[in-house]
Amino acid sequence: MLPAKGRTLRLATYNVHSCIGVDGRHDPRRTAAVIAELDADVVALQEFSCPADVALETPSPAVLESLDGYACAIGPTLRREANHFGNVLLSRHPIRELARLDLSVKRREPRGALAATIEVGGTEIHVLATHLGLRSGERRSQIDRILRHLAALESTFLAVLGDFNDWLPGRSVARALEQVLGAPPKPKSFPGRWPLLALDRIWVRPAHALRGVSAHQSPLARRASDHLPVVADLEAP
Repeated sequence: MLPAKGRTLRLATYNVHSCIGVDGRHDPRRTAAVIAELDADVVALQEFSCPADVALETPSPAVLESLDGYACAIGPTLRREANHFGNVLLSRHPIRELARLDLSVKRREPRGALAATIEVGGTEIHVLATHLGLRSGERRSQIDRILRHLAALESTFLAVLGDFNDWLPGRSVARALEQVLGAPPKPKSFPGRWPLLALDRIWVRPAHALRGVSAHQSPLARRASDHLPVVADLEAP
């Protein structure tokens, strides 16, 4: 079942670069301020770092205290003595189910995805948030795993979003996702000050529910990370 006609949702994906801006300053408050600018219902974060003593099932976004209006799901891919590093999913709506998918490839940096079922006004929407690897062969394996996960879902309304590190036109592995979910706009989001590459992507099914995709280019966003956030507005058919 889809959300009621006329309901509009905003999704966003944002590689926060451990809350370190292009000025080299670690500033979680600045990162939180950029997220607040987005005014999104669901936000996928990549390269998020939080203290190692934060519980895996923490209900609120660690170190981003001003965003207490969001439910939080964290998916560490690197666990260090002082901190954990990886994916985070923020939602203004209840997260009913959550799975942490391991997308790691041998001898490469560990990678993962957060696969969540979010309830919006009594309707369930499936969201998969990820950050793929730097090599095309690695990303191809990770896309295959994501597609297998999507194929097993019963949900008719879903979104796939994150940093896909996919920038080579002739060797794009994201085309496999486009064959299943369509080819939405690809706003350039990296590097943040002078964006040249569309690394950060959002897909929605059904594709015609998508009303627009854009990179958020506020002055604060251009300083807060080496990526710009990408925002998508969607509406049920």
